[in-house]
Amino acid sequence: MADMSLEQWHGDGDRFLYRGHSIFYQHAGSGEALLLIHGFPTASWDWHDLWQPLTQQYQCIAPDLLGFGYSDKPKSYAYSIADQANLCVMLLKKLGHKSVHLLVHDYGDTVGQELLARQRDGSLPFSIQSVCFLNGGLFPETHRPTFLQRLLASPFGPLLANRMSLNSFSKSMRRIFGQQTQPSPELLNDFWQLLLNNNGRQLVPQLLGYMAERREFRERWLSAMQQSGIPMRLIDGAADPISGMHMAARYGELIDNADIVLLEKVGHYPQVEDPVAVLKAYQDFRGGFKEYEIMAD
Repeated sequence: MADMSLEQWHGDGDRFLYRGHSIFYQHAGSGEALLLIHGFPTASWDWHDLWQPLTQQYQCIAPDLLGFGYSDKPKSYAYSIADQANLCVMLLKKLGHKSVHLLVHDYGDTVGQELLARQRDGSLPFSIQSVCFLNGGLFPETHRPTFLQRLLASPFGPLLANRMSLNSFSKSMRRIFGQQTQPSPELLNDFWQLLLNNNGRQLVPQLLGYMAERREFRERWLSAMQQSGIPMRLIDGAADPISGMHMAARYGELIDNADIVLLEKVGHYPQVEDPVAVLKAYQDFRGGFKEYEIMAD
């Protein structure tokens, strides 16, 4: 895996306009299209450890969703999962993709669920060929937000967001990583700089509206997974207090023939904490269902 600095990631990226707002994205590689959707409160930078090996096999697209990272962060905006899904659709249409695979994490899991629901409804302009989920609140009944998230989602959220510091942010992030896979100070500082960019700290309470959306649209998004008819895998850091072993167990209850890979000592950010294990699990997933497709033919 090649080292890549945050500055290099930013410099290598591209931009497009979505509803008049500038959206940052990475696009590299060749082969089948792979859309990588990041989590909250970070950005496409989450995928940097996997970028070099994945782009050797696939044509990878990784946007910073609106309100995140290097993308625009408008203050007066109705942020929603549906709108972020629209952004992804526009980006894939701009790049001319007729089919795509999804690799998604956390907030990105929910955007992926909405895209699956649109595929089921017949409203996508492209086809989703497979989905690989990483840790995230796929089911609201198993989502355990951090104490800081609960405070920021409360009526006191705007006041707390303005007072949030690198120290409080880092403490909260360390609690959701595995004990043996803790983030370095440098990585935490990169995450923090991405959050601060374009005054993003003030937006955190607005972006946290996705937690209520997960409850509102639970049946739509769950049924889309249950009826997808395409290969799906969950790669889950079991030590994650937010969506670890307990969420994976629920996934096994709700999804028929559930394909689950547990990373026992890993927390909420598997692609950052153990990118080698995630890469292997993802490659095994893609290789396994390709063999199935050949047999089916």
